Amino acid sequence: MAEILQKDGTWTFDGETIRIVPGSERGVHVLRRTLGELAVPLTAVAGIAHEPGRRSGRLRLRLRDGADPLLQVARGRLPDAADPYQLTVDPDRAGVAEYFVDEVRNALLLDQVPAGPSDRYLLPGPTVPLSAAAGDGTVTFDGECIRLEWNWTTEEGKKSAGPQSLALADVRSVEWMPSKGLENGYLRFTVRREPTKAPPKHDPHAIDLFGFKKDPLMAVVAAAVVARLPHPSGAGAHGAPTSLAKAPEAAALPAGPAAGVPAEGADHDALLRRLRELGELHRAGILTEDEFTAAKAAVLKRF
Repeated sequence: MAEILQKDGTWTFDGETIRIVPGSERGVHVLRRTLGELAVPLTAVAGIAHEPGRRSGRLRLRLRDGADPLLQVARGRLPDAADPYQLTVDPDRAGVAEYFVDEVRNALLLDQVPAGPSDRYLLPGPTVPLSAAAGDGTVTFDGECIRLEWNWTTEEGKKSAGPQSLALADVRSVEWMPSKGLENGYLRFTVRREPTKAPPKHDPHAIDLFGFKKDPLMAVVAAAVVARLPHPSGAGAHGAPTSLAKAPEAAALPAGPAAGVPAEGADHDALLRRLRELGELHRAGILTEDEFTAAKAAVLKRF
């Protein structure tokens, strides 16, 4: 069991699942508090890294493409404070963070978890019913029906159409875009048989977002919907959605020396380095004789 407790939250790893519990401090982002506890199966993990810093470091988890509906919706656009797969680490807990990383990486190696895309959602998405208010309206989702209601900031033509109810079966796709600079963001539902090119402030199937703190909550609702749409790979739903787009900064994370067996075509030197690393883990007592033998055999097959 590996565990790290910080004001920002608590991460626990039991060899099969990473449990992420957000902190209760007021500074913890509203999106993370809304999501609550997350259980990330090891099979959904592509890599993990600890990034030390002068004042504080960061523990960051990278998931496989297609594994999580929230990351599919966010497409790398969540602010760092709202990202549930990042944990701020105090300097005096850096050693604990490194140990946590080693434990996850060793498990990825021993279980030979692939780092490539997943053909199904491995996380179920946010729980429902769920509601969020931001921008020019409120969106509610109960698992079967999406309801859009308007407020005093809504454009008159859009408001005159009245509240909208969309059956999940009629929704073709979902798109969340945060505000950027002077441009508003939006949450849009594309409906079968009723496509529109109207801007979000005039689209009765979209919420126009103004760039306020609660805007990311619309991504949570979007993820809950996407989690119940067919997976883009065509493998169906796990209680879940489309393919996960990797955040640009997360994509750059190294999977680490123990993040899995090298892929076909990995160079000879990399395989030799992996064997040396396995030997060091074995001598340090981290790997048992049987675990070392199995992991070494898996590497040798790649020569």
